[in-house]
Amino acid sequence: MGCFGTLFQAIVAGAASRWHDQTIRNRETGALEWFEGLEPPYIEAPLSHPGKPLLKYVPENLSDVAPEKRGAKFSRPTLFAGEPVVVYYWNDIKPADEENAKTIAECSRHCRAIGWGIDMVIGNGIMTDVEPCYPRAERWLPTIDVETCVYLRVPQHDGSSNHRCTLKNLQDRFSSSLKRIDPDGRNPVEPLTAFRVVGYRRATDPPGLPFAAFSLLTPNAETYRSFDQVRGGMKVAAMMRHAASQKAIETTLDCTEEKEKLQQLVLGHGEAPGESHQPVEGARVAFLPLPSLESRGGKSRVLGSIRRVLVAGLTRYQKSSDKVPEKVIVCSAQELQQIARLLAGQNLIDEKKPNESDTLLARIPNSEKMVRQYVEPSATWATVTPVVLPGYDDQRKYRRRLFAKEDQGESQLKSEEKEQLLGKLDARTELLLRKAIRQAGYSEEMAQNAKLDWRGSGFWPGTDLASRYAVPEKLRRFRRLHVRITWKDDQGKPLPIPGPLCLGGGRFVGLGLFAPMPSV
Repeated sequence: MGCFGTLFQAIVAGAASRWHDQTIRNRETGALEWFEGLEPPYIEAPLSHPGKPLLKYVPENLSDVAPEKRGAKFSRPTLFAGEPVVVYYWNDIKPADEENAKTIAECSRHCRAIGWGIDMVIGNGIMTDVEPCYPRAERWLPTIDVETCVYLRVPQHDGSSNHRCTLKNLQDRFSSSLKRIDPDGRNPVEPLTAFRVVGYRRATDPPGLPFAAFSLLTPNAETYRSFDQVRGGMKVAAMMRHAASQKAIETTLDCTEEKEKLQQLVLGHGEAPGESHQPVEGARVAFLPLPSLESRGGKSRVLGSIRRVLVAGLTRYQKSSDKVPEKVIVCSAQELQQIARLLAGQNLIDEKKPNESDTLLARIPNSEKMVRQYVEPSATWATVTPVVLPGYDDQRKYRRRLFAKEDQGESQLKSEEKEQLLGKLDARTELLLRKAIRQAGYSEEMAQNAKLDWRGSGFWPGTDLASRYAVPEKLRRFRRLHVRITWKDDQGKPLPIPGPLCLGGGRFVGLGLFAPMPSV
């Protein structure tokens, strides 16, 4: 997979071969300046695997000193499993920029080599609304996730300083290369310095989520403080949010900007005091109460009371279209640890008893046995708290039609019509669940390939009916379901992913929390 920075250099090199014509040069230079300022592209590359290493004997660079000396070197070729085509694409080109995009498409057709230039490369640029899709290819997404990404160069454009523009830096390096040898000696060309480094991960690679674990203790720290898993989770999350927001205010009294940032991380409010609610555009921290997964004499685990809680940086995305997320947003490990440090050792206060300490928070290792049961990689996950669907699952009132005749004492619907209506309801539910997966920052591939099962009762022993769990007032109009997900790759093989995993409405307060279970 070639990075966008290497592609940009190849396009500039191909286009510059025609810049003896000043008209062409002026037109293409402006388009290239626009091109280097674009956000990092999505990349689609063929599947590959390393071939057998080859032993070669090649002359050393000092062969003029020792012409008989030849060094043994190993090289390992990369073999493509599919068509050797790498596609870079952007889905946010504005109508006003289409002329620049067409110019770049034309410039790309003059590419002849990329990278070291060992092999010939044929470039082509296409203006289309259809996303590329090659068999046996994998999609790479730009990300800020530091756990699972690889880092690639991308060009940059800084209108305030030519020294930080990749195109200008390339032009200066070319001018320097013409003067690298002169009568006074050798002048080496400076390396390229104007570029950014961006993380990329495969679309089938789940984002790595930072988290910190706490135990809930009685105020004297003698034993665990237990909360009911059905009604107590909302209370724990509310107390955690309150404690974190209060500590954020106390520690940033002299820095308004830092205080607003921490408040947005904790509360998710992007509006000024007194204004209507505006969701934040940046990262969010989630408070996830953990029901204990206990072995009670058998092989299967049973859900018990809440005695621990995770503070996690869940992912989400800002979309530019209904299909492809524009940007995946994840709380950084540094931001998460800042919140965790504020909470360590704090007393949680019940809003109904504001003058009494209710619970003491104690930091515990992320490797603690019960915590591991929520974060270890697995291909199959099932909810311990129900998923709140991100939308209405019965917009056309199919359920009313299903039971209307029965309520009126008339004959029921015909079996064919009933099956058709039930099929439409299931299709809508599946659509909303896959939407919830995408909203949580997982890729389109993961959302489409996942196998989904859902029902009102739980998949874990000890879970209650989904409709009985406490949810925020604004989410009560949406349906709640227990869900089991089996993640699969493009080939249909199980795809283990790590946790924590939380989907749907209310996921920042612990609704839609999953735990890994044996594959089915």
